[in-house]
Amino acid sequence: MELPSPISTIEQWEAAYSAAATEPLLIFKHSTQCSISSGAHEELSNWLEDATKLSFKVIMVLVPESRPVSNAISEQLGMKHESPQLLFVQNGSVSWHASHWRITYSSLDEHLGTHCEK
Repeated sequence: MELPSPISTIEQWEAAYSAAATEPLLIFKHSTQCSISSGAHEELSNWLEDATKLSFKVIMVLVPESRPVSNAISEQLGMKHESPQLLFVQNGSVSWHASHWRITYSSLDEHLGTHCEK
């Protein structure tokens, strides 16, 4: 599996959030201008590459390019904005999140491994 194309509109966010009522959702807020975020992107990409099946949907938001979408996510979920940031949404609320150097292959395995086949 690989990271999907980034979402860039509030409508795309609202559709993804609505679907998260029945299917978990992993949100990756990525800053294209930050080396820490580049490292997190690589960790997530490697983890997804090893996955053969996921029981959740993945979306990515490029924060500098789509700041209104990033802000809408933070506001709707009641989470302080960070970048890079992972938010795992189940039944409409965040059940796990990580940011900066805590976004690692091993943390993804630890927290999301039960939602993934490798």
